[in-house]
This record gives sequence, C-alpha cells and structure tokens, in this order.
Amino acid sequence: MRPFFFIGYVSLAFSLLQAQNFRNIRIPSIDSDYPFSECEPSIAINPINPMEISAGTVLNGYHFSTDGGQSWQTTALKSPYGVYGDPILQYDRNGRLYYFHLSDYNKGHHLDRIVCQTSDELGKFSKGSYPAPNGSKAQDKHWVVIDPKTNVIYMTWTQFDKYDSSDPQDSSIIVFSKSMDRGLSWTDPIRISKFGGDCLDSDNTVEGAVPALGANGEIFVVWSGPKGLMLQKSLDDGLTWLAEEKKLLDQVGGWDLDIPGIYRTNGMPILLSDLSGGPQHGTLYLNWSDQKNGEDNTDIWLIKSIDNGETWSSPMRVNQDSTNHHQFLSSMAIDPVRGDLHFVYYDRRRFLDNRTDVVWATSTDGGNSFQEQRISDRPFLPNAMVFFGDYLSIAAFDGHVRPIWPRMDGGRISVWVALIDIQ
Repeated sequence: MRPFFFIGYVSLAFSLLQAQNFRNIRIPSIDSDYPFSECEPSIAINPINPMEISAGTVLNGYHFSTDGGQSWQTTALKSPYGVYGDPILQYDRNGRLYYFHLSDYNKGHHLDRIVCQTSDELGKFSKGSYPAPNGSKAQDKHWVVIDPKTNVIYMTWTQFDKYDSSDPQDSSIIVFSKSMDRGLSWTDPIRISKFGGDCLDSDNTVEGAVPALGANGEIFVVWSGPKGLMLQKSLDDGLTWLAEEKKLLDQVGGWDLDIPGIYRTNGMPILLSDLSGGPQHGTLYLNWSDQKNGEDNTDIWLIKSIDNGETWSSPMRVNQDSTNHHQFLSSMAIDPVRGDLHFVYYDRRRFLDNRTDVVWATSTDGGNSFQEQRISDRPFLPNAMVFFGDYLSIAAFDGHVRPIWPRMDGGRISVWVALIDIQ
C-alpha cells in the first residue's frame, strides 16, 4: 500500500483539523495593482512531463511551472477574440495544452463565444478557435473533457438569451459541441437540456454543465438548476441525447449558496469518471456542495455510479468534521494513473467567524472513505465586497497532487498552490 502523509484531526470543541507541512507556493500575479484578478483558478499537469504544470486565472492570467510547481512564470494570455475569464485548462494525451475562456470580441458581442487556445510550446498559444456564436446570446460557464484515447474534445456550457435579464421570455439552456481535430474546429452547438432556466445567473438558471466520458466512450453531462442536479447522456459520440434529462437529486439551498463573508459561492457539480484501469475503472463520480444539513452548515458531497449512470449511491459526505460550520467551493480530480480521488475546498470548522482554511481530502477506495488534511499554512479572512470567484481547482497525476486556490488578505486576492507528492 502506498503511504499517505496524514495527521488526523483531534476531537476538540470544533474538531480541529491538523495541518501537514505541505509547501504553499504563491503564483505571481499578472497585475499586482488589480485586486480582483487571480481568482477562479484552473490547473493541469502535463501527462508527458508531469514537472510541467499550467494554470489560468481571471481575467487573463496564464501561469506555468517546469519544476513541478516549485517556481512559476506568469504572463497575460492574449487572443484577437478577447480573454474574459472562466479559464479551464487541460492537456491531451500528447501533451498539447488547451486554454478555454470567455470572450470579449470587439467585432462581435461581449461573451458571444467560448474560445479555445492551444499550445504545444510553453508560453506560445494559437489565436484561438470556437464553436459558432449564436448572434448576441451570451455563452458562459463552460467545461470540457478530452478523450484519452482519441484526443476528441467535448465541451458543454450555458447559453443565455440575454445575460442578467429578468424578462420571463429570456431563458438559459445547456449546449454541447465537440472538436475532432484537437481544437482547430468545432461542431455546431446543439441544445441538450429540455428544461431551461432564467437568465439571472442564480439558482433558477441552468449552470455548471460538466461532461465526463464512460468506459466505453459514453458522454455524460451533469448540471444544476431549478430542478436540481440533472443528468444527460449520449451513446453515439454526442449525435443524439436522451429526450429528457434525468433528475439525480435535489440540491438543497440551490447552487448559488449563501456563505457569510463571501461575495458569492456556488455549489456547482464536478463530474468525473475513472479511466485509470484500476479497480474502480468506469465508475462515475459526482461532487457538489449544498446545505441539506442547514443553512449554517454547508457540506461537500459525493455520489457514484458503477452502471453507466443508471443508478447512483446515496450521498457520502466528504468533509469528516462533526461541526455545524461551512465547507464550500469544492473541486475534484481523479489520478488517471492510480485512480485515487482528490478534493480541495474551503473550510471553517476551526472558527466561529469567517476565517477560512483550505483542506485537501482523498479517497483510495472509490469514495467509501475519506481522509482530510488542512493544507493552507494559515487561514484568511475574505471580504464580501470583493468578487472572489466561483471555483477552485485541483490536478493529480501518478501521486503528484496540485490543489490551487485564491486567498484574500486585506481585500487583495492572491493565488496559491500546495505541493503534495504521494510516494
């Protein structure tokens, strides 16, 4: 059995989770005078060279390391279509890096397309490609999965008739597109949600669509909205889908959660499948946060399916504390070599105020049990007046685990990564 470097939590009044001395590395900011940058991080490890790690941050931050995350270089990503946040970074099996982001195209409309820029050499990116825009409709909150066998890219996102509109005639829907040539071109977007939502970017908006691949190439997509956590499925590479999405469960409190001291906090889902070839091969895992245990007790949850999404386990609570305090903004990764599950989230179990820690949790038995570790070297106190982003990120490859998160000090945001290496 591979050794894990954990110190368990002790049962004091607030179930204090002990910290392990994993190095916290600050990633340089692209603009130290702009307090709202460096949030919503995305991080990816190159499978060809795991010492190469790339990260993106709002609005246009690109950061890379060639020594496993010990040191970083930072630059501003540029595209003729504009770069306007929501960075999602992934590598394909050949080591090509993909940086997906929102657009601000001066010859089009604000947020009218999702842009994909590719890089085969650190720091050098293509101008970008995109699925066809739909007039002035806003395209937002994308996510992707890349087939490890074929390098086909599958992307899902939310389309708004008009962002932030209160007109009941305006709606939000989930759409899908794919690229079969490693990001050079894209199929025309198609709608995959029968049920839409409003355009107010809150609980009644359909948001957070995340695709995952089954063991036999099935495409699964989960998102949240007014009906709860919903599942869609395609068995023919995205040509056809279920006539109606399937409800998995209610998301108590909605996806737009109210957490004290944070500008806003989402509990949107993360959907992943285990394609490692290990004992859990083919298992689907769904991670999210909600308030089923009370408005003052947000928790991190996991369900799994071992039969291609037909049935799902009961919810398993990832955070193992016995307090009535908040855990929130979770992200999840699966080690594609070992099949281990890794989570990162904010945690307030140690405090009665809004001070916040960062916790890493892991499971080596397919989500049947979890071990937690506080990884931030000190807590931070957020400011509810400063936008803090909608998600964290974590990447794992063959025991190299790299959680990434923003923290706030004096109203200013910085982004950090922890160096976790499991022998």
